[in-house]
Amino acid sequence: MKSNPLKTLGQDLPASVVVFLVALPLCIGVAVASGAPAISGIVAGIAGGIVVGAISGSQLSVSGPAAGLTAIVASALALLPSFEFFLISVVICGVLQVILGYLKAGIIGEFIPNAVIKGMLAAIGIILILKQLPHLVGFDKDPEGDESFFQIDGQNTFSEIFLSLNYLAPTAIIIGVVSLLILAIYETSFFKKSKFLQLIPGPLVVVMTGVLINHLFDLQDHSKTLGGDHLVDIPITSSPVDFFRSLYFPNFQGLVNLQVWISGLTLALVASLETLLSLEAVDKLDTQKRISPTNQELKAQGVGNIVSGLLGGLPVTSVIVRSSANVAAGAQSKWSAMYHGILLSLSVLFIPTVLNMIPKAALAGILIFTGYKLAKISLFKEYWKKGLDQFLPFIITIVAILLTDLLIGICIGIISGLYFVLKSNFHSAITITKDEQRYLVRFKKEVSFMNKAYLKQALLKIPDNSAVLLDPSRSDFIDRDIIEMVNDFIVNAEIRGIRVYVKPGKSENQPIFTDTQQRIMV
Repeated sequence: MKSNPLKTLGQDLPASVVVFLVALPLCIGVAVASGAPAISGIVAGIAGGIVVGAISGSQLSVSGPAAGLTAIVASALALLPSFEFFLISVVICGVLQVILGYLKAGIIGEFIPNAVIKGMLAAIGIILILKQLPHLVGFDKDPEGDESFFQIDGQNTFSEIFLSLNYLAPTAIIIGVVSLLILAIYETSFFKKSKFLQLIPGPLVVVMTGVLINHLFDLQDHSKTLGGDHLVDIPITSSPVDFFRSLYFPNFQGLVNLQVWISGLTLALVASLETLLSLEAVDKLDTQKRISPTNQELKAQGVGNIVSGLLGGLPVTSVIVRSSANVAAGAQSKWSAMYHGILLSLSVLFIPTVLNMIPKAALAGILIFTGYKLAKISLFKEYWKKGLDQFLPFIITIVAILLTDLLIGICIGIISGLYFVLKSNFHSAITITKDEQRYLVRFKKEVSFMNKAYLKQALLKIPDNSAVLLDPSRSDFIDRDIIEMVNDFIVNAEIRGIRVYVKPGKSENQPIFTDTQQRIMV
């Protein structure tokens, strides 16, 4: 669906500023956490915003370098001769993703349970809060892009928080608290009703206020000023020409290196999975309930990775942190993602010195507030009310992601979700009701061999000298294994004094049930 950029400019442009402010430190942080040049993260952010944004069919998804690929990138860099060789892997990753798109592999995303998707969103929200708390109080040793439980500095998510208490920076704390207050005020009905105030993004006000507070402290007491690691650190070039000279380019001699191809294949599979997961999650957040074309998204990601690799960038995926910030900021179309990519490119080309004045504590406030919106208490209450078969996969996904990383946690969540789905199907396909010594065994929907264990246990529990009515009239299909088991039950029923009655099915291919003992025939 094509969108008119002028029609949604009032919503998309302010939202793009928010996404830009969120993406800026994350692009650099992911690169640093991966052991790659900082400029490669920025290039990936630009490619993800402009290139993927232009081709993608998703209206709200935002792409860029992803924390979920950090370990894979770091491992590949350790095995390959140079970063230029790794860039070939990124290009190969893109080509493979385009092929996956044409092979319609995007259907994989349709098989992920909703409870797992919602659990992923909540987990990302909690991770944002926990990971940004140290930055909020001025402890900036760990890169912003590190989302894994075990961090590159030897700490884990929780130990980092306790460690940060030994390195409190009063100025950072003040900036962080003020940032959260500003964002909370922006959520009040007064601000939401004002069309003029909504044109000025709260995160932009947060950043400007953070820079101002830091400058005021600099005027009063230079020792309290935030500098160095406490500020955004973008590579500074004297001109756009120097910026392009600082880029890395792929070494095509890497095409004969087997490890380059292995890394490219690994990146393609993992990046595609993360993209499909993120896309499902963003569609759940979309108030207009638009459905993104998954195969088109794989092609878009592939082209984005080809461009990113050729220009010296990291691999890109659809990123839930940026995408959720985009949704929360009120974006209406894909132009927001594209604008954010343009803002990234213009800022690093022309105003890197200005951006390097932004305190990380202010950006931490923005990310923490984004995390709060993703992990609201109401979401936990909603899934508790849905029952344990929905609540447990939701919670398991959250805990697994918090204690491992996004991809491992999602895999654990999917396994738990599928377990509860199968368990639910076992019970819903066959129901057994009891009235004194009379039992009704009803077959519904499709009864497959996976229901065999449940049915076997249920039939064994029927006591001797009972009456049993077998009713397949609501079933569309009964597996032959099930038919054989019921046949065996009917044959042995007379020995146990069990009277079996049968009810006619919906078609000639189903067993005919009568009021006499009779084997199920097909």
